[in-house]
Amino acid sequence: MKITLDISLYPLDADYIPVIKRFIRELRKQAQIEIVTNQMSTQVRGEFDIVWAAVTAGMRQSMAGDIKCMFVTKCLNADLDIGRLPVIE
Repeated sequence: MKITLDISLYPLDADYIPVIKRFIRELRKQAQIEIVTNQMSTQVRGEFDIVWAAVTAGMRQSMAGDIKCMFVTKCLNADLDIGRLPVIE
């Protein structure tokens, strides 16, 4: 089953950007998923097990550090085209 997941990471630290970049780099290690990142969140698309394995690995790495991290996710059981902007009329 293909899914589309939207995830936001909120490191509770003044130096939050390196934590977010490490998380995104960890996601990008998985070649079998599509990832689109913007200023608000990261969208991940692919097979259910592969997407969750990649997200879990990234979350585990982020949470293993000294900085407290909060993640917010939304998951849809559909294969959205995250590489294209939506049409709003």
